[in-house]
Amino acid sequence: MSETANDTTGPAGSGGTHAKAQVLIEALPYFQRYAGRTFVVKYGGHAMGDERAAREFAEDIVLLKAVGINPVVVHGGGPQIGAMLKKLGVESEFVDGLRVTDKATAEIAEMVLSGAINKQLVGWIARAGGKAIGVSGKDGNLVTAEKVERTVKDPDSLIEQAVDLGFVGKPAVVDTSLLETATASGMIPVVAPIGAGADGHTYNINADVMAGAIAGALGAARLFLLTDVAGVLDDAGELLTDLTPRSIAKLREAGTITGGMIPKLETCVEAVEDGCEAAVVLDGRVPHAMLLEFFTSRGAGTLIRADDAAE
Repeated sequence: MSETANDTTGPAGSGGTHAKAQVLIEALPYFQRYAGRTFVVKYGGHAMGDERAAREFAEDIVLLKAVGINPVVVHGGGPQIGAMLKKLGVESEFVDGLRVTDKATAEIAEMVLSGAINKQLVGWIARAGGKAIGVSGKDGNLVTAEKVERTVKDPDSLIEQAVDLGFVGKPAVVDTSLLETATASGMIPVVAPIGAGADGHTYNINADVMAGAIAGALGAARLFLLTDVAGVLDDAGELLTDLTPRSIAKLREAGTITGGMIPKLETCVEAVEDGCEAAVVLDGRVPHAMLLEFFTSRGAGTLIRADDAAE
C-alpha cells in the first residue's frame, strides 16, 4: 500500500480522521454529564465463551473507567456451571428456568463463578489496561441473600404448589461500601453472583437480579443487561427503544412481552424504582453495543426509565 493511502493527516486520508473526530465530539456531552457516575453491567455466561467478544467487552469497560465513569461488572456463568456439573456427573433439575441447587451444586456453582469465570474476566480487563478486583456477594457483606420461594401450578388440579429450589437466593440487603471503596481507589469491581444468607448458607443468585439490586443500591446512572437479542421487540419485530414500568405492564398484558424477557424487564423495573436512573436491555453480541447505546445519538437496545422520568 502506498504512503498516500496510509496517510490520514492530509487530504487523502482526512475522511477517516474527520469521522473519528466527529464520534468523539458526539460523545463529549455524555462524558461530561456522567463523569463520576456509576454504570452496572451484567455480562452473560454465553458471551464469555467467545474470546474476541470477551476482549472487546474488557476494552469497553476500561474505556469507561478512563473517561471518568465507574463501571461495576456483574457476571453470569450458567453454561459454565452446566458444563462443570456434566463433567462431574451431577444431574440438574430446572423449575421455571431456575436450577434447583442442592448443597453439592451450590459448592460447584461457587467454585465456577467466584473462581474460574471471575478471575478470567479480571484477567481480560487487566490485559486491556485496567485494574480489576474480583469479588462475590459474600465479600465485605456486599449482598446478604435470602432463599427464593417459587410456586408452580399443578396441571391437573390447577392448585399452586410450593417448590423448593434449594440454595437459590435473591438479594435481601446490599451493602455498597466495598464497591465504593474499590471504585474510589481506581479499581473496577467484578462481582460473582453468590451471596451468604443470614442463615449462614451460600446461595446462587441470578446474575440479572444481582446486577439490578446493586444498580438500585448504588443509584447507578445505568444498568446494562447484555443479552442475545436486540432488545424488546413489538409484535412486528421492531425494536422498542424507550419503555417505562407502565408501558411494560401494558405490553406484558397484551402478550407482546413473553418468555425470558419478562424476568429481565422485572429486574429493570425494580432497579429504576430503587434508584437507578435508567436500565438498558441490549444485544451483547454486537461489538461495542454498550458504547453505541450510551455515547451516540443513535443508541442501541431498549431503554427503561421510571414513569415520571419519561414524561
